[in-house]
Amino acid sequence: MSDARFDTDDEIRDISEVPAVELINTVAVHFMSAAAVKLGLSDSQNASADIDLDEARKLITVLAGLVVAAAPEIGDQHARPLRDGLRSLQLAFREASSIQDAPGKGPGEKLTGAVN
Repeated sequence: MSDARFDTDDEIRDISEVPAVELINTVAVHFMSAAAVKLGLSDSQNASADIDLDEARKLITVLAGLVVAAAPEIGDQHARPLRDGLRSLQLAFREASSIQDAPGKGPGEKLTGAVN
């Protein structure tokens, strides 16, 4: 039982040493990766079986909220690649969707503005 506590303490110590910008980037990359999979953009042979646009919309919208909120805190050098990745996902969503959202109504566009 003490071993489990020791492992947890080590994890807490480890995360306490990680800079906020690194945590934000890591979380954003996880959202990006998950959204890409839900858009069928993975390298797997059955990528089309993973397509779920409803799930992709949610992930992209949450990613947009994170990127917009984090940008002033993490600075442009860290925010720019996140914005680029977000925009790519928004465009991929538009391309994958058979029913087009009106400009400014796509996933995350309420936060980022219309993506063309």
